[in-house]
Amino acid sequence: MWPNPNDTQNLLQQAQAGDAKAAEDLLARHREAVRRMIDLRLDPAIVQRVDASDIVQEVLLEVSKRLGEYLKKPAMPFHLWLRHIAKDHVIDAHRKHHQAKKRGVDREQPLACAGWAEQSSLDLAGQLLDQERTPASAVIQEELQKRLHEAIGQLDEDDREMILMRHFEQLANQEVAAALGLTEAAASMRYLRALRKLRDLMTPPNDSVS
Repeated sequence: MWPNPNDTQNLLQQAQAGDAKAAEDLLARHREAVRRMIDLRLDPAIVQRVDASDIVQEVLLEVSKRLGEYLKKPAMPFHLWLRHIAKDHVIDAHRKHHQAKKRGVDREQPLACAGWAEQSSLDLAGQLLDQERTPASAVIQEELQKRLHEAIGQLDEDDREMILMRHFEQLANQEVAAALGLTEAAASMRYLRALRKLRDLMTPPNDSVS
């Protein structure tokens, strides 16, 4: 999902040397990844009230203003720093719109975020249910996605974030650990816990017994 790290590093080095065009290219290369990261987390209940593109623009504007600060002391890989800023903007958008229009927002609860409805959903559902990774039937695909989206929605925030980071953003365990300020062992344990919870939610007890 995120741009090639070697290309990113080259652009960072050029930007640090004062190349303004490299800084522009750096942000342009990350725009789509930022948009997807936001789509994965933007509450469907407020999508008619807030434009994800506006949030993307706000994120990139802040990153542009703070890039010099980052280049002086890069405490984490650039894409992890960028997504941290993006997540803060998503949280701010949720807070603002839920507080301002709580009654109206709470009446509208679509099933899933826009970024969930993709091949990643089918791949994950297939793994959890020990089925083929790409079911042939469109009906089966739709049902798997529905069950997965419902299950993800029932996870607590920490577990849901872990699933989104690992399976939808396709971040490695090492990257997740750095983003969350955890050891790699702790991040791995948290991921396995989240995966177990999601599997349990996807496979409820057999209710066929009368």
